[in-house]
Amino acid sequence: MHANEIARPLPAPPPTDWRAVAVVVAAGVASSFHLGKVAIAAPQLQSGLGLSLAMLGALGGTFAVLGALGGVAAGSVIARAGDRRMLALGLVATVLGALLAVLSGSYAALLASRGVEGLGFVLITVGGPTVLARLVQAADRSRAMALWSCFMPTGIALAMLTGPWFGGWRSLWVAVALASGLIAALVLWAVPRATGAHATAASPPARIAEVWRGPALALATTFLLYSLMFFALFSFLPVLLQQRMQVGPGAVGLLAALASAANIAGNLAAGALLPRVGRTMLGTAAAAAMALCALGIFVPVLPPWAAFALCLVFSAMGGLVPSSLLSSVPQVTATPAHAALAVGLLMQGSNLGQALGPLLVGNAVDRHGWPAAAVCVVVAALAMGGAVRWRAGAGGS
Repeated sequence: MHANEIARPLPAPPPTDWRAVAVVVAAGVASSFHLGKVAIAAPQLQSGLGLSLAMLGALGGTFAVLGALGGVAAGSVIARAGDRRMLALGLVATVLGALLAVLSGSYAALLASRGVEGLGFVLITVGGPTVLARLVQAADRSRAMALWSCFMPTGIALAMLTGPWFGGWRSLWVAVALASGLIAALVLWAVPRATGAHATAASPPARIAEVWRGPALALATTFLLYSLMFFALFSFLPVLLQQRMQVGPGAVGLLAALASAANIAGNLAAGALLPRVGRTMLGTAAAAAMALCALGIFVPVLPPWAAFALCLVFSAMGGLVPSSLLSSVPQVTATPAHAALAVGLLMQGSNLGQALGPLLVGNAVDRHGWPAAAVCVVVAALAMGGAVRWRAGAGGS
C-alpha cells in the first residue's frame, strides 16, 4: 500500500442523506428489473421471435457471466472515473440496451442488447455500494447496506408482478428504459460528487493485488457460496413446486414471489441484527440454517406445506448474508479506490455463484434426483462456514 494512502484514511462523511441512499437503491432495483424481465416475458419472446429455451437461457445468463468476469474490472473503472458518474452511466447503458432490443427484430440484436444492459448492470451493482460506502456514516452503514441488499429480490419481484400488465415485451422494455433514464437523472441530481479525500485515483495492479490478498477475498468467497446456494434453490423453485410439492400452475408464481419476499425481510433484519450479533455469528447461523432447510426441501420426507415453509426460512436466513458482507467493505479497505475494487470482487463472487449454482444443481438433479440438490447445498454451506471463519481471522469480522 502506498504511504500516502496509509496516512490518508477515509474521513467521516457528513450526516447521512437518506434521499441519496433511496436514489442509489432505486438504481439497483432498476438494474435487477432488467435482469428479471426476460423470465416474465419468455412466452412472448418465444411466440414473437421464435426463440428456443436455450436461446432464452442465453439471454437470462448474460448478466451473470458479465458480472462473474468483470466485477473487479468494473471496480477499477469506478475507482478511476468516479462512483457517481459510473452509476449514472450504468443506468444509461441499460436504457440504450433496452432501446436497441426494441428497435431490432432479430435474436442476435437482442443478445447484443443484453450485453449492453449487462455492462450497465455490473457498473450499477458495483457502483451502488461504493457510493453508499462514501456517503453513509458508520452508525448508519448496516441499515443502508441492508436496504441496498434488497435490490435484487425487489427488482425481480417487481418484474414478475408488473410484467403481465404490458401488452408485449417491447412495451415492457420501453417502460423500464424510461424508468432507468429517470433514475439516472435523479442520481446526477441527488447524489453528491466525490470531493477532496474521497476523490479516487487510478487503480494500479499493486492495489488490485492488495485487495485480492486481503479480507475482501474471504468476503467474496462467502458471497460466492451464498449465491450458489440461493440460486440452487430459486432457479428451480417453480419446477420444484410443481414436481416435488405438487403445486398447481396457477399458484406457482404467487408462492415463488412470496419466497422472494422472505429474502427481502432477511436483508432488512440484518441491518438491525448486525450491531448486536456480529458478522461471524450471523454468517455462521445463515449457513447452518440454509443447509438444514435444504435437507427438508429437497429430500422427500416432509409434507409439501412444510417443505415450502422451509423455503421461506431458507430465503429469509440467506437474506442475512449480503448486507453483512457489503457493510464490512469500508472496515477492511483503506481508501475509496480499494473499496471500489473490493465491492467489484464481492459482486464478481456473487455472479459466479449465480452462474454455478443452477449448473451444478441442475446436473446433479438430472443424474441423481432432487436429494442430490440437498448434498450440493450442504457442501456449499460447510464451505461457507469455513469462509466466514477465514474472514474473521483475516480481519473482516
